[in-house]
Amino acid sequence: MNGELPMLEARFLAHIDVERGLSAATVQAYENDIDQYVRWLGEQGIAKAASITSNDVEDFVAAQSKSGTSAVSLARRLASIHMFHRFMQSERVVTDDVSQSVRPPKSAETLPEVLTVDEVQRLLDAARHDDASEAVSMRDSALLELMYATGCRVSEAVGLDFTDVDMDAQVVRLTGKGAKQRLVPFGTYAANALRAYVEHARPELENKVKGERERSAIFLNKRGKRLTRQSVWEIIKHAGALAHVSKPLHPHTLRHSFATHMLQGGADVRTVQELLGHASVKTTQIYTHVSQDTLIETYITSHPRAK
Repeated sequence: MNGELPMLEARFLAHIDVERGLSAATVQAYENDIDQYVRWLGEQGIAKAASITSNDVEDFVAAQSKSGTSAVSLARRLASIHMFHRFMQSERVVTDDVSQSVRPPKSAETLPEVLTVDEVQRLLDAARHDDASEAVSMRDSALLELMYATGCRVSEAVGLDFTDVDMDAQVVRLTGKGAKQRLVPFGTYAANALRAYVEHARPELENKVKGERERSAIFLNKRGKRLTRQSVWEIIKHAGALAHVSKPLHPHTLRHSFATHMLQGGADVRTVQELLGHASVKTTQIYTHVSQDTLIETYITSHPRAK
C-alpha cells in the first residue's frame, strides 16, 4: 500500500514498538487492526488522514459488524483505531480525533467464556492421558497445568525460559505487555507436571531438532523448536475435544477461568489484578461480574425459597 495513511500506519507501529516498548504480540495485534482499517478507507476512496470523519469510523465499525466480526473483536479493533487517531493528532497530522465519539456496540461488553472447575479438571486430565507420544502428552500436561495455575497469557507461556522458573520456590517470572515483569506462584500439580516434563520429556523433544539445539525455551514443539502461540491454541482445542468440553475454547480460556476461580475462592480483585498483570483494575473487574452471575445461579438453584 502506498499513500499517506499507510505511511502514518508505519510510523504509528514504529512508535508503539520502539518508543512505548509494547510487546511484539501487541504490536502485531495493532498492525492487524489498523491494516484492515486503512485498507477499508482506501476502498472508500479516502487517502488523506484529514479527510476521515466520525461517520467514516462509524461506517467501518458497521461494515465489520456486518461481516461477522465478533463484538469483542470489534471493541478491540476500535480501541486500536482510537489510539491510531490520537497518534495522528499528537503528530499534528490532524487537528481533531474524529474517532473519539465512536463507541463499540453494547454487546461488546460480553463476559468472557469460562470453564467450571470440573471442566478444567477434565481438560487437564485429557492432556495428561492423551494417546499421543508420551513426551508430547507430558509437555501438554505441564503447559496447561502451568497456564491454569498462573493465569498467564499464551505469549507469556511460550516465551518462558529456564531462567524464569524457580522450581524450589514454585514461582515463575512472567513478561507481559510492555515488557513488564511479575512474579506469580504456582501449586504442586503444576510443579509436578513441569518437573516430570523437564526431566523426562523435554530432552526427547530437544533431540528432534535439526541444527543448533534450543537450550533456553522450556516448552518445545515436536521438532525441538520453541512452541508457538498457534500450537498452544491447537493443544487446548485438542484437549477440549478429548475431554468433551462443549464450550468454545480459545487461547485465553484458562486465563479467564483462573481469574474467575480465584475470585470465587475468595481472592480480592487487586490480588488477581497483580497476578494477571493488568495495568488497570477495571480490566480485572469484568471477572467479578462472571462470579456474580455464578453466585446468582447457585442461589436460585439451591435456596428453597428462591424459586
